[in-house]
Amino acid sequence: MEAGLREKIEFALDTIRPYLEADGGNVRIVELTDDLVLKIEMMGNCGSCAMSTMTLKAGIEEAIKRAIPEIVRVEAVNLTIA
Repeated sequence: MEAGLREKIEFALDTIRPYLEADGGNVRIVELTDDLVLKIEMMGNCGSCAMSTMTLKAGIEEAIKRAIPEIVRVEAVNLTIA
């Protein structure tokens, strides 16, 4: 992943990190695939919270897509979405 793109992603994540941290969680970039799917790891309470799927889609993915529209999708590598 190019450095400039990683910086943009981190900046977008930093806009929502305070909300995640307030609930004892956080998020970490795992990889950006060639087809522009961002893979992240939900950490702390975010990895086990029942609302993690909603946080991923309504919070994290929206913030990322707003800042970097070319990203197609955000997936958490450690969540099983039912």
